[in-house]
Amino acid sequence: MIYDVAIIGTGPAGLSAAMNVKILGKSYVWFGSQNLSDKVSKAELISNYPGVGKITGKDLNEAFKRHKDELGLEIIEQMVNQIMPMGKTYAIMAGSEYFEAKSIILTTGIATIGTLPNETSLVGKGISYCATCDGEIYKDRTIAIICNAKRFEHEVKYLADLAKIVYYDPIYKDVTITHDNIERLNSRIVKIEEENSRVKGITLRSGESYQVDGIFCLRDGISLGTLLPQLELENNHIKVNRQMETSLKGIFAAGDCTGRPYQYTKAVGEGNIAAHSAVEYLSSLD
Repeated sequence: MIYDVAIIGTGPAGLSAAMNVKILGKSYVWFGSQNLSDKVSKAELISNYPGVGKITGKDLNEAFKRHKDELGLEIIEQMVNQIMPMGKTYAIMAGSEYFEAKSIILTTGIATIGTLPNETSLVGKGISYCATCDGEIYKDRTIAIICNAKRFEHEVKYLADLAKIVYYDPIYKDVTITHDNIERLNSRIVKIEEENSRVKGITLRSGESYQVDGIFCLRDGISLGTLLPQLELENNHIKVNRQMETSLKGIFAAGDCTGRPYQYTKAVGEGNIAAHSAVEYLSSLD
């Protein structure tokens, strides 16, 4: 199936875009978290959301969820690893599955976790963002895993069942992984070592080094440079015009990923505009 619109991200901008795309009668696929936005839910108090008054982030996020459910909006809880132009459409790799859409709305937020030195250049040469896609390659081999969210722990277990040794760098609290072949690192991975344009090992902040055959980066998001290298950026944000159009035809962006101010009200408004601009773009294709 070729969808009219693919929406990537489930924060306020993504919710706004998904709502409007559905109301406007277009087919969509929406990628992100069933919890919508951890950033919103962790906000202590929000006082500038029109018509709502003072509200905790948790309560606002719950209100977002209720609205999502009322509209019957469905979310695919898979991290998008890559977007590839396919002429008049775009192919989207999410987990180990491929999807196809005529247009895309990026609502990815700001990248709070950057890539490591050498990471981007070694994608496909020992660096992977998908456990189920590439796990079998490292059967009975030594790997490192960088993970920034508890919801990826099932993928860590899957990889541990395949690999001989796993050096684990969890960047989140309440780690529950227990596996005989998993060694939890006491210091963060700060550099990826390479040899002959392939992953050779990892270096920790402590100065320790380990040789590995591959590295899995299981994060809530990946860098825009990896996701869509052709996309034009401005001050580390996606460059857009007033219609939320990016430098690539059929690609739109909204929310924090387009720049300051990082405000929920701005994100919701931009998500609305992006949805309408995407529908107008689809009409031009017809």
